[in-house]
Amino acid sequence: MDKSRQATLKAHYRQQPPPLGIIALRHLPSGRTLLECSRNAPAMLNRHRFELNLGKHRNALLQADWRRDGAAAFSCEIIDSVRLLDDPAFDADAELAALLALHCAQWLEQGQPLY
Repeated sequence: MDKSRQATLKAHYRQQPPPLGIIALRHLPSGRTLLECSRNAPAMLNRHRFELNLGKHRNALLQADWRRDGAAAFSCEIIDSVRLLDDPAFDADAELAALLALHCAQWLEQGQPLY
């Protein structure tokens, strides 16, 4: 690959917005799940893992489960995403909040506990 093509691809990559979405940190033994929405879903997953590994997560119950069972007892994933629209009236934050509320309702409807 020539350098100009590589530079073009890098510039295009940098212009892409981060993926918006709903993340889930699921404690496999108990089934408890932390659902959260973010304008940068991969970064939010990294933040939660970092805080948990550091022992300073803001959710004490989640931190206790992590400390007791370790990272292997958790599933961390992006479960849904929102695609940005070119429409100026599109409200990404409202879309994320509505999607999070929908997922929380589905989780509780299925009898799955949330953190």
